Order: sequence, then C-alpha cells, then structure tokens
Amino acid sequence: MDFYEDMHRWSFNLQVYFLNNRLKSLESIRNGKDIVIQDRTIYEDAYIFAPNLYDMGLMNKRDFENYSSLFHTLVKLVQPPDLLIYLKASIPKLVDQIQKRGREYEENIRLDYLKRLNEYYNKWIDKYEDGQLLVIDIDNLDFTENDEDLAEVLRRVDAQINGLF
Repeated sequence: MDFYEDMHRWSFNLQVYFLNNRLKSLESIRNGKDIVIQDRTIYEDAYIFAPNLYDMGLMNKRDFENYSSLFHTLVKLVQPPDLLIYLKASIPKLVDQIQKRGREYEENIRLDYLKRLNEYYNKWIDKYEDGQLLVIDIDNLDFTENDEDLAEVLRRVDAQINGLF
C-alpha cells in the first residue's frame, strides 16, 4: 500500500478515501434491512487516524483542517452505531494480530505509529458518548481460535444489547 511507503504524501488522500468509503457503507446500511456489524466506524478516521497523522507531522495543517471540516459536515448526516464494541488490546497483542494476518502492506507499520494509534483509541473511547459502548479487553482472549472465548464475547455483546448482567 502506497501509504505505508510514503505516509506524508498519502495521508490526506487516504483519509478522504476512507471517509468516502465509510459514508458509502453507512448509506448501504441505512437502506438495508439487515443487522450489520461494521469493522470500522466513520469516527475512527476523524478522531484517531487523521489527528495522529497530523500530530506526527505526516499531514499538514491545511489538509488536516480541511479533512476535519469535511468530516464534521458529513457526520451530521449519519447516526451513530446502536452499539460500539471496542476490542481493547496491548501493543504486543496488536503486533501479534498483525503478524497473524500476514498482510504484506502491514509489514511496514512502524511501532511508534501503532503505539500512538492505540493511545488515540483509548482516549477516544474514554470520551465516547454517542451511544452504547462495550469495551472488551482481548489481551487474554482469542475468539478467532478458541470457541470458549468467542462464546464469552458473544455473551457480553448479548448482555449489552439486551440489558442483562
């Protein structure tokens, strides 16, 4: 992926690309009748990725302000998710997951970049007030390989949705 090869050059372009794709997904969800689980929200780009790129000097001030203004205009057109599930993980767990995925374009992710993203995620989640929130610490869970861990995650989601303990 071009972004990881030249983050300064591609940061603004990538954020606008993601914003557009998230809006398209939200439009599709809104027009559909199915229950949908999204992997990423529109909020993450604006509250985590773009500010991180700007703070790291990888997006200039003009582009960051332009992106932020566009986001704040567009976000008024969407509803927040019924339930936001945050899978909280430490840096070693995140690195392990990236390695397991084996995506070639993720091989060049810098550790300092990953640490900063994790910090931004935690700050955002601590202030999240747009709807229901469920935080699941996954450092000691492996719900992709362990059926008991998957059952535990599903139990927590069910309890959150249905108001159970």
